[in-house]
Amino acid sequence: MAVKIKTQFGTIDIDNDVIATVVGGAATENFGVVGMASRNQIRDNLNEILRRENYARGVVVRQEDNGVAIDVNVIVSYGTKISEVSRNVQAKVKYNLQNMLGVTANSVNVIVQGVRVMND
Repeated sequence: MAVKIKTQFGTIDIDNDVIATVVGGAATENFGVVGMASRNQIRDNLNEILRRENYARGVVVRQEDNGVAIDVNVIVSYGTKISEVSRNVQAKVKYNLQNMLGVTANSVNVIVQGVRVMND
């Protein structure tokens, strides 16, 4: 499915993979987020951090009447305050969707799939 935006010149269709890529980019820009996680680790056989080209596997986009609902699966860094990192992800995702695509996020659900301990 795609988000359809009607303008005076015609219709704009934004595919869910585009939305997922924008969401993944916004999520990983936040301090404390190590990367995206697969939404279904057993099916995808992934226990690793998703690369930029696979962000769509870590994001679920559901169309609603006047916007979208987003589920974001992330891995956070050990030692960060998970609730604060999650709030920052929610705010950044909503902001980027509105400003880059003109799409309203009704809800942004952050699912923390894991904590990564960094060895320096």
